[in-house]
Amino acid sequence: MFKLVLLGEGRTGKTSLLTRYAKGGFDDKQNSTTRASFLEKDLMIGRQPVRLSIWDTAGQERYHALGPIYYRDAHGALLVFDLTDRDSLVKVQNWIKELRVGAPSGIVCAIAANKADLKAARQVSDEEIASFAASVGAIHMLTSAKNGLNVEEIFMQLATEVLKKNSVGASASQTGRLLVSDDISPVARSSGCC
Repeated sequence: MFKLVLLGEGRTGKTSLLTRYAKGGFDDKQNSTTRASFLEKDLMIGRQPVRLSIWDTAGQERYHALGPIYYRDAHGALLVFDLTDRDSLVKVQNWIKELRVGAPSGIVCAIAANKADLKAARQVSDEEIASFAASVGAIHMLTSAKNGLNVEEIFMQLATEVLKKNSVGASASQTGRLLVSDDISPVARSSGCC
């Protein structure tokens, strides 16, 4: 079982991404999250059964101080920003800084550039997203909770990297030596975002 936490500012679509992923639905009148909640999702990664405990946090500034309670024991973080709001990407940079201080050192990060369906209102380019994600060692994808674009894929890739990182760590601690595997992607080999 692995704990994932969704972080980002209010109205970026964190709850909508989780609802699309875990329940297959979308509500365009989704209320802002005012407290943390979680859903569990069972999946198979290769032949390995994995249960994800995915925590959705409130993004409004008044709830920001509660973030460390949720990410301090997380295995992975999905940082969500709104492609139509450049400031929400700046806020993701602040979340990254917080994770570096308060999250476990091996946490795997992914960045969801959400609301990709709103092309005409877009304020952030693919190049900016890729450059930022590379600078912090994070997985990244354009997503849309509304039409389902890359929602399953971002969660699956994050879960896969978490499993790889934790499998390598568990194997190393059990045998007392480091295991190196050529099938781990460069993102997983990096120190991660945090």
